[in-house]
Formats: sequence, structure tokens, C-alpha cells
Amino acid sequence: MSALFARHALLPDGWARDVLIEWNAAGTLTAVTPGTAGLAGAASVEYALPGMINLHSHSFQRALGGRTEKAGDSKDSFWTWRELMYRFARNITPQHIEAIAAQLFSECLRHGYTALCEFHYVQRAPDGAMYPRPAETAERVVAAARLAGIGVTMLPVLYSYSGFGEMALKPEQQRFRTDARDVLRIVEALEPLRDAQTEVGVAPHSLRAASVEQVREVLATLPEARPVHIHIAEQMAEVRQSLDWSGRRPVQWLLENLEVDRRWCLVHATHLTDAEASGIAASGAVAGLCPTTEANLGDGLFPLERFLAQGGVFGIGSDSHVSQSPVEELRWLEYGQRLQHQRRNIAVSDGQRNVGDFLWQAALRGGAQAAGRPVGALAPGLRADIVVLDDAHPHMFGLALDEVIGSFVFSGNDNLVKDVMVGGQWVVRNQQHVAQQEIAARFRQTLAELREFR
Repeated sequence: MSALFARHALLPDGWARDVLIEWNAAGTLTAVTPGTAGLAGAASVEYALPGMINLHSHSFQRALGGRTEKAGDSKDSFWTWRELMYRFARNITPQHIEAIAAQLFSECLRHGYTALCEFHYVQRAPDGAMYPRPAETAERVVAAARLAGIGVTMLPVLYSYSGFGEMALKPEQQRFRTDARDVLRIVEALEPLRDAQTEVGVAPHSLRAASVEQVREVLATLPEARPVHIHIAEQMAEVRQSLDWSGRRPVQWLLENLEVDRRWCLVHATHLTDAEASGIAASGAVAGLCPTTEANLGDGLFPLERFLAQGGVFGIGSDSHVSQSPVEELRWLEYGQRLQHQRRNIAVSDGQRNVGDFLWQAALRGGAQAAGRPVGALAPGLRADIVVLDDAHPHMFGLALDEVIGSFVFSGNDNLVKDVMVGGQWVVRNQQHVAQQEIAARFRQTLAELREFR
């Protein structure tokens, strides 16, 4: 049995003092006891938080960071960015995918993410052929997660069409092509990798790219407890296309045609009517919000205040990875609402008036639900995923306990994460990942190789 003594720890009911946190050799928390005097031999920290869950990741896009910020001849949008992403995806190999993912995961860990959901759609070789091992590229991402030490929920993507009404895929989308049988083969191939750190679900890419019949076929075979993620209503153009095709908005159509429940994560869901926001909340599904990517791509602002008023559940993801920090996602989420409503301190509840505390705790709950793994809180039976804040940093000086997360989220851009544990193992110490040099060297080599294809 191993233990950590935290002078202050964020528990499900809020901050507690003098907390002894214990876990077993499998990395599962066995006891979390406030008001203790510590334990001989146990390490001691000032502030311990549950690690955050990144509920939406396309890990290969990390290598595009900063390289698409050049204006074209026409007005740029999500759709022009997508063409650049397609060009990049054309040339990456499984080895590149693994190296990029490992770099991303090490960065996510250093900023306080301890688990991640990989929405994985680069399944085929550049010529469109399936690899001899159908889960080749997905296995590479899982290998990267294990090297970095982050928990992962792998979500093989169902991607058959280029638009509503089962439009044929474009040539540049052939690397992503899967039908229901392909996805189930990949899920089956990944089953031996499932363990305490690894879960496997599925992800219909979007209503543009998968038919309801295909989704039903996949869900009929997938075990009932597995997570199901889908992109939806990210762009107004998508909403208009859905209306032209079905007479229904995307979320409206989804709720009417599939049994959406709490194992679903609706990624983005940016453009909603009041009725759609209420429908998502009533279903128990998670709204998967990715504020830095949604801002970078010009998507729009999620109706957070309305959604929260309906009892909606949300989590955060870094999507295209222009940022690898949960702090930045949460900050953008709140600031976007402030700009939209011209008010302050919007993300709160009747029981929690501190914005930072509310955001962190709410995103933990939604992220854990979306990941389908026992994470998201310091409580017995869950994974020992712990973030230790740097109490020696000036941003942490002189704070009352109810100001700590507010300072962490809203005070400056220095990384206040000092140490990170995942599944009972320290993977970040003094802001350095334990395999940082090895991972960075592979990433640099990958970027050098990909530069040849520009």
C-alpha cells in the first residue's frame, strides 16, 4: 500500500484539510481520509487535485499546431482549415502517429490532464488500404499513452460518407474510411489492450459521415457500458446542411432517431436551440466542449448558461491541440460566456459560487462519464490520478483555500502544475515528464520527416 499526505485536497464535496490518500499496487485508491495526522514515510504536499480528463483528442493534429495561422485568398473557416488538415494527414505513418501522440500526451500530463479520449479516425494507409492489422494505428496511440503514462479511452471512428445523405467520400478522406464492420473489427482487435488504464468505445464521426443504420449496427454489438462519442452541430454550415437534408437540426435529428443516453458524448454541440439544449440535458449525455479549438476554428460559443440551468453535464477536450492545458480550456469557456453576456462569474451553481472550483469539479464529472473509466475524483475505488500544484509559485501566495483553483485557472499563464500521478505512478516531477527527452527526440525526428512532404 502507498500513501500521500495532502495538507489540502479537493474531494468530491470540496476542499478538505490534512488528507491521507492511499492506493494499492494496481493504482486504485483504497482510502481517502481527511483530518489525519499523516503517516510515517508518506510524502507530503500542499495542494492535491484530481487529474483532469481530456474528453476529445485527435492526437495527430498536435503536429499542425501554429502551422495553419496564415490567411488564404478567401475568407478562412473551419472548412478551409480542414483542407489543410487533410493534406497533412495524407503522409503520416503509424510510426509518426505514435511519436506525435506520445509528445502530446507528455504535454497534457505536464499541464494536469491524467486521462484522455482519443477520437481516432486515421485508420488506413495513405493509399486507402486497410493495414494488415486492422487496429494498427489505434494500437500505436495506445502504445504512446502507455509510454507517456496517461489513461486512454480509444474511440475508433465510423466514417463512411462525406456529407448528409450518404454522399461518397472524397479522395482525401480515404484514409479515414470505415464501415460498421471495420469499426467492430478494430474494437475486437483492441479488446486485449483493455485494462485499468485503457478503455475502448466507438465514435460515429458525425451525422454527415455515418448513417443511423450503421450506428445502430455498431451499438448492437458494442457492450452496453462502453462510451459513444460523436461530433455534432459544430458549424452553422452543418446545421443548414442538416436542415436541407432532413428538415431537422443535427441534435434534434440525433435525439429523435437514436437512443441517446449518459454513455454518449456530444462533441461541440455549439449551435443549439433551447429545445435541443434541454434534450441533451434530459438525456444525461455529456456535452464535450473544446473552447480553444472552437475559438481557433471560428466555430462559435456553446450556450453554457442555458445548458447548466437545465442540469446539463459537460466536460472539456483539447481537440486539435492548439493548447494542451485544461486551465486554458476552462478559462476560455468562462471568458467566452462573459464576452457574450457582458457579465462576470457565469459558470457557477447554487451550491458552488467559486467559478474555478465549479468549472474544475464539473469538468471532472463530465470527463469521467465520457471516458467510461473510474476517474475524476479522489475517492476509494477510483484511479489514483493526482495533480499537485506548485505552492511555491507567487500566484499561490497568501490565498484562502477557496481562492486556490480560481488562481490556478484565472491567474496568468505560468504552469502551476508541479507533479502528476496516474494510476499510482508519478509521471511528472517538478514539471518534467519522466520520459520527456526520449519522447521529444522522436517527435523532432517525426517533424523533420514530415517537412519533406510540405
